[in-house]
This record gives sequence, structure tokens and C-alpha cells, in this order.
Amino acid sequence: MKVEARPYSSLVFRHRKAPPSGNATNGLGEKEKRPARLVFHWSPGRKPHPWMALDMHFTMVSGLGGPAFGWGSFIQRLRMMWALRRSLGPVTPVRQDVSDPAAMAREIKALARGFAGDCLVGIAEIGPDAVLEGGKVPYKYAVCIGIPMNRAIMVEAPAPRAGTEVMRTYRHGAKAAVKLADHIRAMGWPAKAFGETKTTDLLHIPVALKAGLGELGKHGSMISREFGSNFRLVAVATDLPLAVDAPADIGVEDLCAGCRRCTIDCPAEAISDKKQLVRGSEKWYVDFDKCAPYFAETAGCAICIEVCPWSETGRGFKLSEMLLAKRSAKSKAPMAA
Repeated sequence: MKVEARPYSSLVFRHRKAPPSGNATNGLGEKEKRPARLVFHWSPGRKPHPWMALDMHFTMVSGLGGPAFGWGSFIQRLRMMWALRRSLGPVTPVRQDVSDPAAMAREIKALARGFAGDCLVGIAEIGPDAVLEGGKVPYKYAVCIGIPMNRAIMVEAPAPRAGTEVMRTYRHGAKAAVKLADHIRAMGWPAKAFGETKTTDLLHIPVALKAGLGELGKHGSMISREFGSNFRLVAVATDLPLAVDAPADIGVEDLCAGCRRCTIDCPAEAISDKKQLVRGSEKWYVDFDKCAPYFAETAGCAICIEVCPWSETGRGFKLSEMLLAKRSAKSKAPMAA
């Protein structure tokens, strides 16, 4: 599948004073481990950062810019923010005892699916790698929820309708996360709902990876068997005792190492074919300085996650089965003399 995009314009946004490289802020090339720093999305209450103006431009283009860019996205964002007003709330003083964290995890996952519908659910402990530098997430566990987007709409990315679908998905996820957090607080345990990344100190991808929702792809987004990259993440952080899940191995590394689909189709040429050192770890990395301006111009882009072979409806399970079988066969084959 090939998605045509508007030509990238270097004039989409100009700072009066050029900001420092976002790649440096992200820790590209750094050998030591450290928390991730705020580099793009900004919201009131957060300390200003050099690329904040570009995010403000993105917000204007994706919503306030008018019908040409899709009022629908802005309306969905307002509805999401309204839902998240109840991300926190009072905790029932009588606490429900939990003698079996595994059974409680199953119960919470079932509730999450009941609130969100067709979705991915996993549980992980919240470590330092999942909290933005200077942020506060004073909870032990994260219930990670992956909400699928409408594939028929998203293949139009970066069209305005696709941007609206992204925000509709976040709004749906926020409502489900709030309901789950409400339920946990009614059990006497603290809980907070976390919505889309613009308003949260919790880094969704690190905990979702630990929770087994999928693996990180070359394009910098998660890939799952069920939905490929065509989903968005929300979470509920809590101290409710829960059994955690293990990271998944579905064969993403095997495919991304040789596949160049997102690399070729990225209009900004921001996706590398090789892993890079980022804050002490070798990982797939998307060039921020190339990606962010195009992302802002197109009100969210999303081309890379939709051209990904995994995102084709129903293909993920077959891809995973084939890749893992091929790897297994290779590991069992006798070494050449």
C-alpha cells in the first residue's frame, strides 16, 4: 500500500531563534541511561521547552485552523479532555483485600475490555523508564489499554479525517480508562486514568512494551499481532495488587530488520534502517528534527503506521506465525562446516 502525502514544506513553521536539536533532547548518541525529557507535546502547567511553539502550531493546524484541517479533531480533543476531568477522584475508605493478584488481574482486564470494547490489555510495573523527567506517577502498576482505530479511515492519512479518527480513538480510550479508574477507587485503592500523551507524565510505550501489548517497530511506534500499529494507548495507574504480564515476542524484529516500507514512504525521510544508541540503549529511532515539522504540518501524519505490513487488517497473526516459525527453523538448522 502506498499513501500519497502533501509535499513537505520547510516553511511550515519558523522559529525566530532556531531551537536546539530535538534529537539531542531525546538523548540520541548518549551512552548513559536517563529519563526521557519533554521535547514536543506541551500542556498548561508544564515548563516551557524549545519546541513548544511547534506543538502550539500543530494544535492550531489540527483543530483551530478551521474546516480545511478538520474541526472534528479539535472537537474530539475537547471531548477527551472533558472525560479526563475525572482521571482522579476520591478513594473509598474501606479497602477490598486482594489475596490473589493473578485473579484480580484477570478481573481488571475483563472490566477494561467491557469498558473499551475490542482492545488490547496488559499490566506492567511502572519503572523510572516510564516516567517523563520531572514528572510524577506515584503508582506501582499500569493497566495498559490499546484502542484500535478505524482502518478504513486511517489509510487516508495524513488527511484531516484521519486526524479526527486519532482523537476519536483517544477520547474513547480516555472514557474507558476513567471508568476503570473509578471502579478501582471504589474498591479502596488509588488509581488515575492517563489519556493521550499531550497531557500525561506517564510514557505509554515503555509500560505497554513491558505489559506485552506488542513490540517496538522501526517507525518508533508499537506493533501488535491484533492491530499492527493501528491503535492508540491509554492507561490506568494504580496500587491495586496485580499480577504483571511479560513482554511479547511476535517477530517484529525479524521483519523490521529487512523491511523498508515505512523508511521508503516517510515523506520527511526520518526513519532509519539501523538501530541507534538512545539514552544508553540500542533501539529503533525516528529523527525528531525531520519528523516533527512534517507531523505538525499534516496535523498528525500517521503514514508510517498505516503503510506498515502489520497494520493490514487480519495480517498480523499470520505474519507473526511465519516469522517465529522461520526463526525457530533457522535456530535448529545444523551449522555449515
